[in-house]
This record gives sequence, structure tokens and C-alpha cells, in this order.
Amino acid sequence: MTERQASIAWSDIEKTLIHLGAEVSEGRGSRVRVALNGVRAVFHRPHPQKETDRGAVAAVRRYLVEAGIEAGSEDR
Repeated sequence: MTERQASIAWSDIEKTLIHLGAEVSEGRGSRVRVALNGVRAVFHRPHPQKETDRGAVAAVRRYLVEAGIEAGSEDR
């Protein structure tokens, strides 16, 4: 069974991270390194599809909370 897609393009997630002030850099293969507010993470860019699965979206959300970004915060 494959995981259902969240219908969010990975490129939109990257743009959002950058908008929030994150440094995003390429890792090996499909890895993407992110640093935001002193918190670092590595995510995998989805392929061949462009949409991110629900598990990856949940991981990005957890990362944002850990980096001090909360839903609805308008301080940036």
C-alpha cells in the first residue's frame, strides 16, 4: 500500500521555509538540508511525483514547531 499524497507540492514547502527565513541547501540524492532558527533537519524531496506525502508534511510541521514557528504566527 502506498501512502496517500497530501496534495502539497514540495516546491511550495521549500518556498515557505525560505520565506520563514530558513537556509535550504541540496544534500546528496533527493536530500534537502534545512536550517531555521538554529534548528537543522534533512528532508527527502519526493520523486518522481511532485506532491509530498502526509508523513513528510507532518515531519515538516514538527520541524517548524521545534524551530519556534507556530501556525498563524505573523512575526515574519
